[in-house]
Amino acid sequence: MVDPTTDLPRASTKLTPLEFRGMVAILLSIALATLDTAIANTALPAIAADLKASPAASVWIINAYQLAAVATLLPLAALGGVIGHRKVYLGGLILFVVASALCTFSWSLTTLTIARVFQGLGAAAIMSVNAALISSIFSYERLGRGLGLNALVVGTSFAAGPTIASLVLSVANWPWLFAINLPIGIFALVFAWNSLPKTKPGTLTFDRITALLNVITFGALIFALSEAAQLGSPATVLTAAAVFLVGGALMLKREAGHPAPMFPLDLLKRPMFALSALTAFCSFATQGLAFVSLPFFLETTLGRDPVQTGFLMTPWSVIVAFIAPFAGRLSDRYAPGLLGGIGLAILCAGMISLATMPADANAWEIGARMILCGLGFGFFQAPNQKALMTSAPKNRASGASGTIATARLIGQATGAALVALSFGISSEHGPVLALSIGACFAAVGSVASGLRLVTKNTANQPS
Repeated sequence: MVDPTTDLPRASTKLTPLEFRGMVAILLSIALATLDTAIANTALPAIAADLKASPAASVWIINAYQLAAVATLLPLAALGGVIGHRKVYLGGLILFVVASALCTFSWSLTTLTIARVFQGLGAAAIMSVNAALISSIFSYERLGRGLGLNALVVGTSFAAGPTIASLVLSVANWPWLFAINLPIGIFALVFAWNSLPKTKPGTLTFDRITALLNVITFGALIFALSEAAQLGSPATVLTAAAVFLVGGALMLKREAGHPAPMFPLDLLKRPMFALSALTAFCSFATQGLAFVSLPFFLETTLGRDPVQTGFLMTPWSVIVAFIAPFAGRLSDRYAPGLLGGIGLAILCAGMISLATMPADANAWEIGARMILCGLGFGFFQAPNQKALMTSAPKNRASGASGTIATARLIGQATGAALVALSFGISSEHGPVLALSIGACFAAVGSVASGLRLVTKNTANQPS
């Protein structure tokens, strides 16, 4: 069977050595891009102290990466549909490696922040097309397996980021957090260069004005969420929110009637795709709420030290690593709506159990709740990614791939902002409130996923 969007034959039973090398390169690069959204949070105090920067100013080390990544995801996905996914991926990986070197040798907060902007751009290029590349490597019947491996890497990397950062910082200083990207990134680049499928250039042109409006719109959204998370000025938050609304309105007006809009409004009009995107947003908002609030909950409410907290949170990522590939295989046989609904219902139960955990809970009781959350999160992710990719027409694979990454990053940013809001409402009960809000998001995601069981997939119909 040959996919019309690629020059390479797609295996129906197993990957060829060339496809296997391409898949290894994709997974390595997505691990790097995902890890760098998590490890900098852990290292921020050490970086700020070494660069003699204030805590408020050092937050831009995080914001720069998030702003650059989210603001450019959809434009880069659209660019992949025009010039080919492989070119965007390789360009992103090269930029990410170079930016990691710049981060390693940064000597001030300004130079590090600029390097993080370029690193975020590289990560966005990688994340915007990785699902589209995977769908070019795997046949439709086995796509769930490929996306299951992708879900394993994304979920595990984000969850394990703080632990990895702590281990590196225990034996080295913060530049090594970025230096370790260099050999891994170069290895992935060597693997990817001659093994990724070459997609045919699209017939549409790249609209630079729409891309600029997209950057302004989503940059303003992430800035507003970041300022809210840091309890910034209400005027600043409201101004950024207004820029988001105006920019979004202008972008949608400009793209009205476009056959392949950069913001995938055509795809979001498809009920299956829209429900899958909502499910993804809710699940990653839950994850963001959990991983920002749990360290405070375990240390302030349950009296654990930072080392114990790291170990107690580890079961979540370990279980995701075990479950995600299994769930991916199941999605090749069972409806993603069913699997995702079950997974998020389990995640909701796990979040409720954490929020209601007694103050004298022992390590086994905490670990069991983490396992429950990891089981639910790992069970949802790959089936949901498959639903997003298969509910979009083949010629809109770029838009679907970009939506997956955008929903993940905006969900995580929303979760972090809601944790800050929870602490603002009640410093004492903030972690419990955040976990409870996370349970609500998981419940909404479970319902949205279940609704897909009665929704017709119109992917094969004309856009």
